[in-house]
Amino acid sequence: MSKPLSLLFAVVSVLLMCATAISMSFSAWLAVLFGILTLVSIGGGFIVKARLRRRNENKG
Repeated sequence: MSKPLSLLFAVVSVLLMCATAISMSFSAWLAVLFGILTLVSIGGGFIVKARLRRRNENKG
């Protein structure tokens, strides 16, 4: 995975984690929503990394 793409996933995940923490004081449902979005973002990063690694192994 390229460095800019890794940075993008990291920044998005951290922002979603901050949104989850802040929303805990306002609404439980909003906190759950942001928590799920955080997990999807982190999981998406792992999926993209695995697919790119598999594609590079098939080329070389």
